[in-house]
Amino acid sequence: MNTPAILIIDDDPDVTYTLSRAARHLGYAADSAATIHDALLKTTQKEFDAVFLDVQLPDGNGMDILTDIMDQPAHPELIIITGNGDPDAAETAISNGAWDYVEKGDSIHTIMDTLSNALEYRSDKLASRRVRQVQALRRENIIGESSAITRCLEQIGKLADSDMNVLLSGETGTGKELFARALHNNSARNKGPFVVVDCAALPENLVETILFGHEKGTFTGAMQDKEGLILQANNGTLFLDEIGELPLSTQKAFLRVLQERTVRPLGSKKEIPCNFRLISATNRDLDAMQTEGTFRTDLAFRICSATITLPPLRERRQDISLLIDHYMTLFFKKNKLSSKAFNPSVLTTLEDYDWPGNIRELVNAVEFMVSTSRNESRIFIKHLPPSLRARLAKNRITPQECTKEELPSNFSYEANNDDLPTMQEHRNAVIEKAEHSYLTQLLNSTKGSIKQAVELSGLSQSRLYALLKKYHIK
Repeated sequence: MNTPAILIIDDDPDVTYTLSRAARHLGYAADSAATIHDALLKTTQKEFDAVFLDVQLPDGNGMDILTDIMDQPAHPELIIITGNGDPDAAETAISNGAWDYVEKGDSIHTIMDTLSNALEYRSDKLASRRVRQVQALRRENIIGESSAITRCLEQIGKLADSDMNVLLSGETGTGKELFARALHNNSARNKGPFVVVDCAALPENLVETILFGHEKGTFTGAMQDKEGLILQANNGTLFLDEIGELPLSTQKAFLRVLQERTVRPLGSKKEIPCNFRLISATNRDLDAMQTEGTFRTDLAFRICSATITLPPLRERRQDISLLIDHYMTLFFKKNKLSSKAFNPSVLTTLEDYDWPGNIRELVNAVEFMVSTSRNESRIFIKHLPPSLRARLAKNRITPQECTKEELPSNFSYEANNDDLPTMQEHRNAVIEKAEHSYLTQLLNSTKGSIKQAVELSGLSQSRLYALLKKYHIK
């Protein structure tokens, strides 16, 4: 059995020494890093089973690299450790897959118990994963190997066999219907129907007849009995997409259906038993909607016995190339075209882009590239959708106001000066001065938060770190 390897990311030498000594006493191998830069470097050079991550580090906020560390090939268990307790940060850490969130004031025995439990869990997880390789999870069209997607798939595996109501939350375009189908396809109900209801597309005056059905003569135009979508899901799965759009009046009626598992079609006096499993999805904040009175609290409790939060594409960038390859293959085949290579800059550009429309936007971009490069030998940035290229161009341009006083003194030259630089040398000097000034102001305004700096600047995290290193900014 291999010795578990632990990485301690903390700039306090006393904390690093104490944790390292305690970990080695338990038989673990311990290493340390004092900065975000060194931590990311070490996690790419060596595989770790568990990582202690401090929040406040000399070159930024540790929370900003939480997913970067967990996305390493070893997918280490991550424990946040901090001297300043922050309930919101604890919630964020756990929601993003951290094992636990502990404070430096806790006893060393408590901290080591947390580490031991995390490693014990990891051992069981890896063992069970090897056993499950024979019976792989059915994950049609769910592409990706990042830790964010792996966590979601693990939840699918755990919840599929139950009849528990599941809520899928996440931004538009993150693939909620794909995950709903995966829950259905991996369940004992996979031979039954999978009925999709787009609540946002239901006409308000017809919602109840579409969901519950009606009897002949119930209203003008009801020429025959009609079975509602809920009854069509009998012995299968009912997927309510965008459930936050369901009208309040219908929410009350649907709550009764969930409680009793019976449906009364409009105009009928009979309750019809209906055995379905409910999966719901939303991109809205149901907690805020309950506060506003636009979503019933009792229904919210019913629909989310378990919740799976799907990550946006910008938080799983290492999956972008896999997604592009997958959809490229599909569209080349669909259009009966031979596959072709990218110009090297294209993939880098697409991996750095934030994809506000998530996978749906990426799929549209890939289809556009295949169509517009039909007669070309390779795919270039020019083949991207114009709207996407326009956003990329806008993100690259950083408005700068550079006053004369801000320029170095050697930016003024005499015509007969033998040291007069070339135009390119002069331009480079101006750019470097502007970049250094911008980066300094950027970190000051974000109080050292790399995550916020990335969002404000439009730079990728790797590019930002490269520039900070270039100008020796900490």
